[in-house]
This record gives sequence, C-alpha cells and structure tokens, in this order.
Amino acid sequence: MKIFSRRQFIGASSSAFAFQFLPSRVWGANERINVAGIGVGGKGTADVASAANAGANVVALCDVDTVRGAKSMKAFSKAKVYTDFRKMLEKQKDIDAVTISAPDHIHAVAAMAAMDLGKHIYCQKPLTHSIHEARVLTEAAAQNKLVTQMGNQAHSGEPIRRAVELVRAGIIGNISDVHVWTNRPIWPQGLAERPPKEKMPEGLNWDLWLGPAPKVPYSSKYVPFKWRGWWDYGTGALGDMACHIMDMPYWALDLKYPLSVEAEQGGNSEVSGPAWSVIKYQFPARGSNPPVTMTWYDGRRDGQANMPPRDVAGGQDLRGYESVLVGDKGALVFNRRSTKWKIVGRDPDEVRQIEEATAQSVPRVEQDGISTQDANHVEWIEGIKGRATPLSNFGQAGPFTETVLLGNLAVRTGQKIDWDGPAMKPNVKEAEKFVRRKYRKGWSL
Repeated sequence: MKIFSRRQFIGASSSAFAFQFLPSRVWGANERINVAGIGVGGKGTADVASAANAGANVVALCDVDTVRGAKSMKAFSKAKVYTDFRKMLEKQKDIDAVTISAPDHIHAVAAMAAMDLGKHIYCQKPLTHSIHEARVLTEAAAQNKLVTQMGNQAHSGEPIRRAVELVRAGIIGNISDVHVWTNRPIWPQGLAERPPKEKMPEGLNWDLWLGPAPKVPYSSKYVPFKWRGWWDYGTGALGDMACHIMDMPYWALDLKYPLSVEAEQGGNSEVSGPAWSVIKYQFPARGSNPPVTMTWYDGRRDGQANMPPRDVAGGQDLRGYESVLVGDKGALVFNRRSTKWKIVGRDPDEVRQIEEATAQSVPRVEQDGISTQDANHVEWIEGIKGRATPLSNFGQAGPFTETVLLGNLAVRTGQKIDWDGPAMKPNVKEAEKFVRRKYRKGWSL
C-alpha cells in the first residue's frame, strides 16, 4: 500500500482520502479489543458504554474531572483511572484503541498522542478544533493504517444511508441548493468578554482541562457544558451540529472542498461565537453534477428560530426537520433520525418507482437490538477486527470537518473567504490564524 508523506498529503487532492486501510494486526474471532476512554463524563459516558456494548474491553478511563467521570468509573470498576491522557498512554501498554469525548480543543492533541502509539481512534464530532488539525489527523490515520471513526452517530443509521442511495438515484433530480439548520446554540454565545474567576470545584484539574488553550482562571461559565460558546474551546453551534446535519447532503452529493464561504451573524466577538449565523458555502460542479449552494442557519434571529423560508420546499412546514435538498425535479425534506422524510413537488408514483428500483449500495450495520449510538461503535470495533472499514473514518470525516469549520472563518473575519482546499489557503490574510491554532507550552500535535 502506498504511504503518503505529510507534504504529499497536504498537497494532494481530496481523492487521496478515499483509500481504505486495514488494521496492523489480525484479531482472533473471540479476541476483545482493549479500549481506553479520554473524557468519560457527559457524552463520554455514552461513548465508553457503547464501545463496551460493541464488544470492547474497557481497560482505562481518563477524565480531568473525577466527579463528572464517576459514573463511568463506577460502571467499569476494573479499568485503571487517570486524569492525564498523556500519562495513561505512556504507562498502560495494553490499550488497543481510544475513544475521545473531551471538549473540541482537546480532540487533536489527544488523538495524535494515541495515533503516534498505533492506537485506533473513535473521536467525537467535530473531529478537531481547527482545519489544520483535521488535515493532520487524516494524514496520521492513513500513514499508520489505523481504523478510525468520528462520532456523528447518525452516519451509521438507516435514515442517512438510505437517503444517500435515493439522492444518488435521482429521486429529486439534479441538486443545486441545500439548506440545513439547528436550534443551537442552547448555551450562551455572543459574549463580549471573559467571565470573572470563581472558586474551583472539587475533583477538577483545571490546568489539564485547559490543555493546549491559553491559561485563564476557572469559571463555571466554561464547564461542564458552556465551553462550546467560547472560541478557545469550542467551535460554536456550527461545529457542534453541522457534522450531524450537513452529513447526509455532503455525503450524498460527493461534496469535497468548497470554493468559497460567506456569513451573516449576530453577536460574534474575539472570545465567543455568535448568537446566530447564516453561512453560505459554494461548491463546484462534480462531473455532470451541477454546482451546489449550501446554506447553514443557527440560533434565533429577531426573536424567531433562524430557519430557511418555507418556500424553499414549496411551502412545506419545516418544523421537525433539519435539512432541505432542492433538485430540478422536487425537494427532499429530511431529519437524520427518521425515514419519514418528505418528497415535495414530484409525482408520488415516480417517487415510489425510484424507491422500489433503488437497491442498497451503502453497507449497513446490523442493528437488531442496538441503538444508532451503539451501531457507530460496532462499525468501528468491527473495523479494527478487519471486517469492514467504518464509513465515518477520518478519510471521510477529516475533509468533512475541514469544510464545516471553514464556515467559522467567515464568521470570525466578517469577510467572504475564497478557499484553496488542498492547500488550506484562504484569500483573506486575517483568516489564516484561524486555520492553524496556537498551542500553550507543553501541548502540541
């Protein structure tokens, strides 16, 4: 198998990320994968449990907050416990794979530390905090032949996989317009300055929580949940939800790097993301498929939910849905959790004929008795055993995360960004500092 150097990967087209990689060893039929969790409170509680439900053996747990991580530590009482993932990876040699469910700013440094030691990775969305980090993780996974999966759980579910097949089968014709939206942020954003110092709670190692981010005093306005609204730690509503909601159209339409992105927003500051935004991505034509405009909406604007106008889908009520794909033969109104989507503006008999004639072409995860959350981990664990490549592997998830995070460049600069995707180069110099972040001393990729 050809291995790319770092320079070759950075200069390569996105097609280089389509290769499939096999695990570096062959696992016996009854052999269990030893998994460690980094960030095992909150979402990490579910991720560690799902790895176990998928057949893994949980051997180590790491959390900077022993109170928040206590539920996982109780559930897996035989696992060794750590507060610093670097020490865990250094000391414990029986770890085969790692789940990462810490805040966004920790993802890349934790993943790289584990991948450098040959560990397979399951990492929550967004894959990274910066565009450059997503490229580096994609490269490292490929070079080290590691099995990876991003935690956009619905990617493994029937609704997205069937919708991908039907869109590619032409159920609404050639698609040139996509709208995606979320009610988030449901945490404070649009904040002009940092909060004052507060007393540190028991069980929290604040310096380790900060990791590569600048050192600031502790505040409950950051943890355990509100960090998403602060640029040093989170990536705003876009970073939180777009890897879920943009997933189906990005995948179905084979969208790679955008040509440009521009944004409207309300409330963005140097330290905090906006209270609302509208972000417009322009994608080029792909072969015979036309160019695509994808518009993202989040938050509340003028006291109302920030959503596309109903006329984008022929007046269809969009409440309860998350995306609309507009083609030259109709529109698909979709929610990633449901197969009860709506096709608007096309003859129902034609729709039925396409549905009946379109065979499954995207692999499925056997889901009898397991949740979509667990299915994403089943696909990862089975991939480590060499049975199939997970479909949200870093070869897919890395470029996708780059595209998602590009929207924040337009938000933070207030300018339209023309984008050279393979080179990770914006035309706006001010945006360059958001492509590649700085790290606090002692922390790096």
